[in-house]
Amino acid sequence: MQVIKLNATDSTNLYLKELIRNNTIENYTVVVAKRQNKGRGQMGTVWTSEEDKNLIMSILIRDFLTSHSSVFVLNSLISVAINKALETLKLPELSIKWPNDIMSGNKKIGGVLIENIFQSNGKIESVVGIGLNVNQTHFPDLPSASSLQLIMNQEFDIDSILGLILNQIKQQIAHFDLSLLTANYENNLFHKEKLTMFEDINGNQFMGIIQGVNSLGELQVLHQENNSLECYNLKQIKMIY
Repeated sequence: MQVIKLNATDSTNLYLKELIRNNTIENYTVVVAKRQNKGRGQMGTVWTSEEDKNLIMSILIRDFLTSHSSVFVLNSLISVAINKALETLKLPELSIKWPNDIMSGNKKIGGVLIENIFQSNGKIESVVGIGLNVNQTHFPDLPSASSLQLIMNQEFDIDSILGLILNQIKQQIAHFDLSLLTANYENNLFHKEKLTMFEDINGNQFMGIIQGVNSLGELQVLHQENNSLECYNLKQIKMIY
């Protein structure tokens, strides 16, 4: 496994995609940066990070996904792998806020951004970006954010955490079992089976209970008002907690 360490880059995902475009690089090539100038989250949100305080990485995963319809499987695998790695550090109340925010209690400590490259020969190359708040202690204007150091009251070695996560990702792929993965993902869903407030794309708020996630990665929510089960994609709903 090749690990490329950078002092700074606009985006580790962009850097890795350029490598893929211009070079023949091996599967599981990893790019890690101390600083990311234009980090992104889901739906174009900005991911900010203090320099050399957090884990900022991207990893190439090829020959795992076989079709567009299976894209959410990789999302689930990466989220579960991160959680399992953090379990070894005794992080409390770990969960996955749909689709792939990493939570400890009610605080977000990490996130995932996966960009898939669909080749003309049918193969899929996935660039998996992971941001994990490790030793950062100040999060201006981000009341829901936290870090491993704030939660555990100790500093962590970022390279060691990188190793734990990479090991878990490779284990999850090597021993891939869709039924087991789906169960692990759903069992770790943040606020599953708890009455929760949501807001839809039109700004309407409603109370519902998360039942799970379907094969397309849509969130299944049981509406409290009329007892109907509805499915939502990422752009259609957000959780208010």
